[in-house]
Amino acid sequence: MVQKAAVLGSPISHSLSPVLHRAAYKALGLDWTYEAIEMTPAMLPEFLAELDSEWRGLSLTMPLKESVQPLLASIDDLAARTGSVNTICHSHGGWHGWNTDVFGIRQALHEAGCLSASSARILGAGATARSAVAAMAALGVGSLVICARRLEQGRELEGLAADFGMATRVSGLEPTDIDEDLLVSVLPGDAASPWASSRVSTRTALLDASYHPWPSALAAAWPGRVVASGRDMLLWQATEQVRLMTGQPAPVEAMRSALERI
Repeated sequence: MVQKAAVLGSPISHSLSPVLHRAAYKALGLDWTYEAIEMTPAMLPEFLAELDSEWRGLSLTMPLKESVQPLLASIDDLAARTGSVNTICHSHGGWHGWNTDVFGIRQALHEAGCLSASSARILGAGATARSAVAAMAALGVGSLVICARRLEQGRELEGLAADFGMATRVSGLEPTDIDEDLLVSVLPGDAASPWASSRVSTRTALLDASYHPWPSALAAAWPGRVVASGRDMLLWQATEQVRLMTGQPAPVEAMRSALERI
């Protein structure tokens, strides 16, 4: 029997997840399909209710990472703490959720050479920012500056950071000097480009979650050696999704090669 998986979200046509998952299934010798399906929160309950046993897993992008949670039989601890589910799998008669974005962010930084950090600054305060805060906590960050367009959203993220034991400060998105060990931008596209003119310590590592265009203006101007991209994040979160959905270790290099060919 052909097994099915997909990525859901809106808009979804730009997603690179099908490239990664299809490469993984081919390398693993699995007769699986993986599609991109336009999906809104209002459509999701009926869609999940109609799926049969051929469906093994779903990747979720915005705006579904929060709205899916009441429809699940369980979610893992990271998904519960961050309020963000990006992966669901069907087993034991129900759908179960995970957050693999945290793993993707941590692994992208590790591979780029950032193994630890004591201070950090984050640009943006949306759903991806919550996963980034959890990843920063795992890296040892104890001091965090949150730069948000909407200060009330920044203060919500401040509460999560406090839950992870971080001392935080919230400010606006006006560019300033950067002296922290780590800068993470979760702003869309090239929205972080005004920060490219900031004075930056050469020890500061960068993760820019944007992957189109790449390098972003921020990454192109970065004076430090450690730079990770949204493509790196995407690759590593997808490897964990493949493991959860198939029960097999992900073929990382096959997935990386497929991504590099785009």
